Amino acid sequence: MSESERREPAESTSGKREAAEKETLQSYLQRAREALLWKLDGLTEYDVRRPLVATGTNLLGLVKHMAFIEAGYFGDTFGRPFAEPLPWGHDDAPVNSDMWATADEPREWMLDLYRRVWAHADATIAALPLDATGRVPWWERDRANVTLHQILVHVIAELNRHDGHADIVRELIDEKTGLREDSDNMPDGDPEWWATYRDQLERVAREAGAARG
Repeated sequence: MSESERREPAESTSGKREAAEKETLQSYLQRAREALLWKLDGLTEYDVRRPLVATGTNLLGLVKHMAFIEAGYFGDTFGRPFAEPLPWGHDDAPVNSDMWATADEPREWMLDLYRRVWAHADATIAALPLDATGRVPWWERDRANVTLHQILVHVIAELNRHDGHADIVRELIDEKTGLREDSDNMPDGDPEWWATYRDQLERVAREAGAARG
């Protein structure tokens, strides 16, 4: 048996393992992307922009932020910059300008922009091996050198964190919950059940607070 014949099965197994790992990571990334966009379904332009907590978190702003995040991490980090300008990411942009959409930035335009960023990010993921190296210029020097695998995990974690923000903001708007339209992933309770459940938690919290300070 030649050296190439002995080597081929190992290389083939390694390639299949990498492809499977990429597929797993991308499936989590895509599900999180779609969950975020679903949170805007059925809402008015006003509601997708409403700042419902003291820090101003709002649904369309979360989409804008993630477009900026994915364009940077899957673009600039690996020398594959996203072609369209994202001025809210410039150093001289107002603080937090990536966390809210202006009146001149319609919802559909923002959603389409994020989808174009997805395509660019997915092209980077497809083109590079998981151990491909890049550099995050906005990270501290001692941790700026990264791999595609690390960036995939980082972005999935950040996106899911913001999905959680979107869950709460959407519930505050119209009490709609769940991962997506066809999978609520919440207990099947009517409004009366949920009111009773919430009252129970409030009562327990007060009892624990009184007992333990």
